Amino acid sequence: MAKLSVVLPAFNEESMLSETAEVLESLLSAEQIEYELLFVDDGSRDGTWNSIVAAHEKEDRVKGIHLSRNFGKEAAIFAGLAKASGDCVAVMDCDLQHPPETLIAMYRLWEEGYEVVEGKKKNRGKENLVYGAGAGLFYKIMSRLTKMDMDNTSDFKLLDRKAVQALLSMPEKNSFFRAMSSWVGFRSTSIYFDVKERPAGKSKWTRFGLVRYAIANIVGYSAMPMQFVTGAGFLVFLLAIVLGIQTLVRYFGGKAVEGFTTVILLILLIGSTIMISLGIIGYYIARIFEEVKGRPKYLISEEIR
Repeated sequence: MAKLSVVLPAFNEESMLSETAEVLESLLSAEQIEYELLFVDDGSRDGTWNSIVAAHEKEDRVKGIHLSRNFGKEAAIFAGLAKASGDCVAVMDCDLQHPPETLIAMYRLWEEGYEVVEGKKKNRGKENLVYGAGAGLFYKIMSRLTKMDMDNTSDFKLLDRKAVQALLSMPEKNSFFRAMSSWVGFRSTSIYFDVKERPAGKSKWTRFGLVRYAIANIVGYSAMPMQFVTGAGFLVFLLAIVLGIQTLVRYFGGKAVEGFTTVILLILLIGSTIMISLGIIGYYIARIFEEVKGRPKYLISEEIR
């Protein structure tokens, strides 16, 4: 019988972990699906790891990976993919906002021959209007950059073993699972789901963390921000031509350019353009520096197999 591995990244999810394990165990057993639940503790500061150990003692199909520190959700996902032993591997959140019933539907689609089954959000649940608008803008930008439909995508996916191996073969350290799992291709389909409310606890993402996450992924998948440097330089050049012509006309007309206002504004405009451009270039150089160091995406301190 084909085996399903379910990878569940967890960061400070002590309040949710046992419930998530019990819900998935009950559902997968009822559907007679051979499975393993692989919880990845991403350097939690609460009792998440102890909850994983307790869940394993109750059911040996619950496995666990404890990362040495908080490496981030992307690293936790890839740690789970690397250790999963199933013929297909699903990735879902540990807070039950990804409905377990949809996981069964994904597995059935995989049995029909699909190799990548993507979960797409039918709605985003209860969330801040500003956050929702920002998320929508981010995915529109990512869709343009990757040439793939990233609208309402999520980390809730099921991948065939071939797709998992393709992802693991990519050497880059700064990864974006949502885009990479679509980029690899294979026979794909989508399934829509309603985002559920968390039964307990709260989201661990901060606004600043989400902004950093968005910027890192945009830079990781496109050189478009670098085009801003060229574009800004071209606009400043056009402005310089216009002002230069204006200055010459006034000079030959016997009227000198008055005051320092124009000069000061030009200095501020050109200076700010240069600083922004250097910042963008510096960010790309920093990403290159991170890659060439060759450090691993994550380090494992403990494992339950």
